[in-house]
Amino acid sequence: MSEQNPTPTTEAPKLSKKDLKKMEKKAQQAKAREEKAALDASKNTEEETSPNCGDRPLIRSEKLPEAARKFTAIGEINDSFDSKEVLLRARLHNSRGKGNLCFIVLRERFNTIQAVLSKNEFVNKAMLKFATSVPKESIVEVVGIVRKSQVPIPTTTQSSVEIDVRSLFVISRAAVGLPLQLEDASRSQELLDQQEKDLAAVDEKIKKLIGDAKEPYPAELTKQLEALHKEKSEVQKYVVVDQNTSLNNRIIDLRTPANQAIFTIQSGVCTLFREFLLSNGFTEIHTPKIMAGASEGGAQVFKLQYFDAPAFLAQSPQLPKQMAICADMNRVFEIAPVFRAENSLTHRHLTEFMGLDIEMAFHDHYHEVLDVIGNLFTFIFDGIANRFSKELEIISQQYKFEPLKYNKVPLRILYSEGVSLLRAAGHTIGDLDDINTTQEKALGVLVKEKYGVDFYIMDKFPKSARPFYTMVDPADPNYTNSYDLFVRGEEISSGSQRIHDPAMLEASAKAYGIDTSTIQSYIDAFKYGAPPHGGCGVGLERIVMLYLGLGNIRKTSMFPRDPRRLAP
Repeated sequence: MSEQNPTPTTEAPKLSKKDLKKMEKKAQQAKAREEKAALDASKNTEEETSPNCGDRPLIRSEKLPEAARKFTAIGEINDSFDSKEVLLRARLHNSRGKGNLCFIVLRERFNTIQAVLSKNEFVNKAMLKFATSVPKESIVEVVGIVRKSQVPIPTTTQSSVEIDVRSLFVISRAAVGLPLQLEDASRSQELLDQQEKDLAAVDEKIKKLIGDAKEPYPAELTKQLEALHKEKSEVQKYVVVDQNTSLNNRIIDLRTPANQAIFTIQSGVCTLFREFLLSNGFTEIHTPKIMAGASEGGAQVFKLQYFDAPAFLAQSPQLPKQMAICADMNRVFEIAPVFRAENSLTHRHLTEFMGLDIEMAFHDHYHEVLDVIGNLFTFIFDGIANRFSKELEIISQQYKFEPLKYNKVPLRILYSEGVSLLRAAGHTIGDLDDINTTQEKALGVLVKEKYGVDFYIMDKFPKSARPFYTMVDPADPNYTNSYDLFVRGEEISSGSQRIHDPAMLEASAKAYGIDTSTIQSYIDAFKYGAPPHGGCGVGLERIVMLYLGLGNIRKTSMFPRDPRRLAP
């Protein structure tokens, strides 16, 4: 056998020192690139998230926290809080991002405060991005440090301080795209009125310029019209939120500072009404709102089916509160809804409103009742001015109004004097005619000019203008022992001495065309002895509307009901 040759092997070439150095350098560079990539990845991960912001899970009251958290109200924060940490729960009113800063305004009812997010150990880019992405009106929870502001912040109520934000979490996220902007809904009526006048003036210029010209217009006329249309667009600075838009989106509309203040004052009126009456020996009662008969008579009543019989929604608590007087309760009052089927779309009528009613026994003369009513209103008006100065200021910023003028002992005039004042001013009105709305307003101006007051009582109305249970004036059967109360030329309350003799009451009801079988229990209440008594009914929404000079009762009804509105 021949000897086989061994398999040849290839030896690695020997590298020079220069080549080795190049390889080492490349390895170092590769390692540096890997380290940089890892560092960048770490940084990117950190910037994409933050432990100090996000959306909280839905609060379902699963368990109580181990320790109760202390929240601070925005309205309480002032210079004395400087450097203190606070926990806030509020709405995000608006936000604005600028580089490594984000400014947000937090709102709690009518109080606002600026909060600032600046890039630091608590706030990274992810948190800044998150803050600017939260939709307006979302409910958020913020932890931050109170800082005195170097310059006053004119756009917030807490103008001397701001919040240095440490954490920001969304509790309830609002939908993107509001049906109305709070800034527009909160705008001063004075500015809107001026804009309307300015627009009308430009429209008048356009109308005069066109005259009888027909299209296509000459070049010179076209040029002038273009200039006027440009002027009109410059004049139209503000969005006008009309009444239907406001009421259709009432939940958002009610968030405006003025509305928050209006309904705080409305609550205050009820409190003052109750306070005064309780301190003067009255008892609060609660009467039924489903009645067998129409409490005021007439056709302005909502009918309903009550099992197998017809029934009505109460037009007032008139009959039950009188029955309470017959039951020896002597002085009673109620705060409750009243229903009127008035098919009228006016600035002051609603089909459902809150009635403030009182009834009381007297000894010798119904003016004993009128004295109590006069003192009641003085107490309410004084209370609004003294207890709600902040709310009045907030409302006046959107709806400017003149403070109400009234005497401590309210002015009283006779109906006949009111008629005489109107006649002297050129109005046509008979001695026994009821005063209409236009005449009411005119009389308010005349009384203000003569007596210097916005609030007054008019006494002795004609019989034709009053309900069946009103006591006739013994001196003149054409008139009655009845009265109305007026604020800024509009009626806010009607009242009278009531008939407390059953035979007289039944005769009066029949004369008014009322089926007495539907109110027999009411008439029977007077058969067993009834004291002379009187009272009045007051429309809560009207009091607030007229005191604040708001011009429309829908502004003082939380969810107004009229012939065209049954929702929301």
